[in-house]
Amino acid sequence: MHCLDCHAQGTVATAVGVCHDCGAAVCEEHARVTDRSVRRGPVVGAPQEAVARTVRCTKCATAATAA
Repeated sequence: MHCLDCHAQGTVATAVGVCHDCGAAVCEEHARVTDRSVRRGPVVGAPQEAVARTVRCTKCATAATAA
């Protein structure tokens, strides 16, 4: 699979991930990886928190930070 942003620029790069929001394939250069908190555990009692990664393309990452 190849990076969609690289294809739009007329180059070719192997994709290393898929955008969480739009599903576009992204290469290492165009991938934006952020941490997010995930809660899990029982309904009653203290939940456990873990850190997970979210991969976004440059366009979706820009939109997410603008909101």
